[in-house]
Formats: sequence, C-alpha cells, structure tokens
Amino acid sequence: MQDLMTMITTLRRPRLLARAAKFGAQDYDRERHLQRILGYGALPGTGAALVRLMEMEREVNAQRMEEDAAYSLVRHLDLLIALLGEAQLYQASRASQYQ
Repeated sequence: MQDLMTMITTLRRPRLLARAAKFGAQDYDRERHLQRILGYGALPGTGAALVRLMEMEREVNAQRMEEDAAYSLVRHLDLLIALLGEAQLYQASRASQYQ
C-alpha cells in the first residue's frame, strides 16, 4: 500500500483544474474549508482527513470521467483545494516530528 503523500503526488487531473487547486490551496483555512466539506463537528486529524478527502475526490473524479450530469466542477475544486491544503499541513507536521 502506498503512503498518503505518494498517493497525492501520483494524482493526475486536468492541468487547469490542478492549477486552480494549487492557487486556492494558498488560502486554505482548515476550520472553514474542511468543516464545509466534511460537515460540522469535530475535525479529524490530517491523516484521517486526507484519506476521506481522497475517497470523496475519487468519486467526484469518476463522475467527471463518466460525464455524469451530477458532476460539480466547484465541488471537485473544493475537494482538491482541501486535499492540497491538508497535504501541506500533513507534511509540516511530519517534518516537525523528525526535528
């Protein structure tokens, strides 16, 4: 099984979608964004949040690939922004553990 960061770095999405997500991730606010996506209540840790976000993004990406009428570009972008933002937080927390 791949580790979380490898799974994130191997994601392949359309270039415009990926660039927009990178731009949006610069202003990522965990409290505001993650609660809107996962629902209100206690927020999971970054690792658990990443796993949930990856599952949700995988489902939305499948809708995109199938050209499903229920596909929402805004939802997909929100998920990718949160995914990148959480990945940055996860990397930062892991880096501080090894110092």
